Amino acid sequence: MYLANTGRPDAPPRPPGARRRVPATVFALGAVSLVTDVSSEMVAAVLPLYLVLGLGLSPLQFGFLDGMFNGATALVRLLGGRLADRGGRHKRVAGAGYLLSALSRLGLLLAGGATAAIAASLAADRLGKGVRTAPRDALISLSGPPETLGRAFGVHRAMDTTGALLGPLAAFAVLWATADAYDAVFAVSFCTGLLGVLLLVLYVPAVAPGTAVPATPTSTPPRRTPLRDPAFRRVLYAASLLGAATIGDAFLYLLIQRGLDLPPALFPLLPLGAAAGYLLLAVPVGRAADRTGRRLPFLLGHAALLGAYAVLLVPVAWPTVVVVLGLLAVFYASTDGVLMALAGPVLPAHGRAGGLAVLQTGQALARLLGAAGFGAAWTFWGQGPALWTAALALAGALAAAWRILPAPPPSLDAPEAP
Repeated sequence: MYLANTGRPDAPPRPPGARRRVPATVFALGAVSLVTDVSSEMVAAVLPLYLVLGLGLSPLQFGFLDGMFNGATALVRLLGGRLADRGGRHKRVAGAGYLLSALSRLGLLLAGGATAAIAASLAADRLGKGVRTAPRDALISLSGPPETLGRAFGVHRAMDTTGALLGPLAAFAVLWATADAYDAVFAVSFCTGLLGVLLLVLYVPAVAPGTAVPATPTSTPPRRTPLRDPAFRRVLYAASLLGAATIGDAFLYLLIQRGLDLPPALFPLLPLGAAAGYLLLAVPVGRAADRTGRRLPFLLGHAALLGAYAVLLVPVAWPTVVVVLGLLAVFYASTDGVLMALAGPVLPAHGRAGGLAVLQTGQALARLLGAAGFGAAWTFWGQGPALWTAALALAGALAAAWRILPAPPPSLDAPEAP
C-alpha cells in the first residue's frame, strides 16, 4: 500500500515519465463523465422551469423533491463503494450507476406530467449518481502511482466540468430549435447518456492497471474498515468539519442576486462563471498538489471560500461578483479532486471504493447540515448575522483542520513494500 506522497524534493525518485503522463483510464473516465454531465446538466438546466412553470408545482414541492433525493444520494454511495470492492467490480458498479441515470431521462420522457413518475425518475437519477461516484474515483486513484493522483483527478474534473458547461447550452439550443419542447430535451439527454455508458463499456478497463483482482474469494485480502485507519480518520474528520462550515454556492449566488437586484433570467449564469474558472484551474492545481502535497492546497481552497464569505460581507458590486466567482473556482479546484487524491493512497486497493464512499458520504452529510444551519440562521437572524456566523465557523474549522491534518514526515513520502 502507498501512503500519501507530498512530492517534496527529498522524496525518492519517481518512475520515468510519471510526472507528465496521465493514464489512459483517466482520460476514458473523463470522456464518460463529460458526456454524462452534458446529459444530466441538460435536464438540470430546464427541470425547475419544467416542473414549476410547465407542470405548476410549487417551489416548496420542487424543493422537497430535490432536497430529499440529494440527501439519499449521499447514503447510496456507501452501497456503491461496498459492492465495487467485492472482487474489484469497479467498472461494473460504476456502469450500472451511469446506465440508471441515463434511463432516468427516458422516465422523464415517458412520465407525461405525472408527479409520481417524475419523482421516480429523479430518484433513479440520484441513485445512479450515488452508486457510480465512489467506484469511478477508485478507478482513477488505482490507475497510476500516488504521486500523480493530483493531476489525474484534475484532468478528470476538468473534463467533467466541460460537460457541466456544455449541458445547459445544449438544453437551451434544443429548446430554441423545438419551440420550448421539453420532451425533446429529455430525448436528447437520454441518447447522450447512453453514449456515455457505451464509452465506459468500450474504453474503460474492468480493472485499473497494476491492480490485482483475487481469483477466488479465499484469496481476498483481509478486510479492514477504513475508520480503523488513523490516517484515513484524520482526513475524514477534517473534510467533515470543513463541510459542516460550508454553506453551499446556491446561498452565495442568492446573496449576489439580492445585493445587485439581478434579474432572475441572469441568475443561471452565475454558476457558469465559477465552473469556467474551475475548468481552467483544475489541472494546474492538481499538478501543484502533486509537488507540494495535497494537505496545503486542500486547506487553502477552504481559505479561498472564507475569502468569498468575507467579500460578501461588504456591499455587493459587479467587481465583487468577479472576485467571489473566482474564489469559488479556486475553492473547487483545490478541494474536489485534491481530497480524493489525498485520501486514496491511504486506503488499500481492495477497499479503495468503500473508503472513498465513506469520505464522500461524511462530507456530503456535513455540507447538508451546514446548508440547513445557514438557512435557519438567515431565516431567524437575517443574512448579515448568518454570513458572519458562517465565516467565523469556517475560520474555526480551518484552524482545527490544520491541526487534524498534520504534514506527513519525510518517511511517509516513500512507498511501502507490497
